[in-house]
Amino acid sequence: MHPFTIDQLPGRTIRYGDQDYLFFSGTAYLGMPQHPGFQQLLTSAIGRYGTAFGSSRNGNLQLGIYDEAESRLASWSGAEAALTVSSGMMAGQVVVQYLRAQQASFLYGPQAHPALWHDPAVALPGLPFSDWVAQLPDQVRALPPGPVAILLNALDAAHSGYYPFDWVDALPADRAITLVVDDSHGIGILNDLPRADGLLGPGWGIWPQIPRLDSVRLLVTASLAKAMGVPGGVVLGDADVLAELRKTAFFGACSPMPPAYMDVLTRADALYAEQRAILRENITLAEALLDRTGLFQHARGYPVFFTEQNELYPFLLERGMFIYSFAYPTPADNPNTRVIISAFHTFDDIQALARAVYDFTLGSGIE
Repeated sequence: MHPFTIDQLPGRTIRYGDQDYLFFSGTAYLGMPQHPGFQQLLTSAIGRYGTAFGSSRNGNLQLGIYDEAESRLASWSGAEAALTVSSGMMAGQVVVQYLRAQQASFLYGPQAHPALWHDPAVALPGLPFSDWVAQLPDQVRALPPGPVAILLNALDAAHSGYYPFDWVDALPADRAITLVVDDSHGIGILNDLPRADGLLGPGWGIWPQIPRLDSVRLLVTASLAKAMGVPGGVVLGDADVLAELRKTAFFGACSPMPPAYMDVLTRADALYAEQRAILRENITLAEALLDRTGLFQHARGYPVFFTEQNELYPFLLERGMFIYSFAYPTPADNPNTRVIISAFHTFDDIQALARAVYDFTLGSGIE
């Protein structure tokens, strides 16, 4: 099917032609871009800071709001420090270019996001995550002398699966290793999700769930344009490492996030908390209704429900519901079909979705 082209911000619904569709796609997990209070904060901030800051962060005129917002991001995540850039892709590439300059050897986890690639032709391992973990210590030992970079996603957002991180403890202690984790689909919501040990982790992302070793330097990168609702990216890490990143030409030459959005990050605590509570309730209802169908792969507590039944997309479309379904990350890849729950959904929306999914399973003979 051809993609829809619309001229409004997707929210609970989208309008295409003369029809409205319930919208169960996108990555605005907390519904922040659609939230009137969040929009009001931004309008006020634009009045003070304008729409952009056309300067280097390393210039001789600096805006204090960047340091203030980065301090807030570090506090939320549990990291020592944070450094913001213009996008999640740029966050990954600032780190990757820094590691390339150190002549690090790169090892990638399955389905690592392109933001972390050091070469457009990088070959990702086609292994189940558990198999990749099992062979990782030997792979590290087999590398030539010098620094090592291990790069992977915080979770499998495309197929709704959690990754454990207990394997970090088994990495060779005699190698200088930088572990780079892309948390774009977890930051802002992942701290409310169960860890591998079944407990809830503090912080607003994956940082608290990763073991810390003296021999392993941790850097977490993320897009802020998903759950957090602002256009930009962040690198989380120890203060001394981020100070080194800030000295690089790749960071110094790029334009920063608009300062108005940095201001919003310092003022939206109550809204984030409110939306996170709503999202938790919506996920709980969706799990109760959708998991019993047997149609979905789903990480408990996460707002993504993945299915291999790509026919679900046109079926729901005919019933006025739009879900995520397209080839990813390139047009040559297999379609990825998933239902995404957001804080902007109502219980009635989720119940209507579940009724349609039940009809699909009955009509398809899926039990």
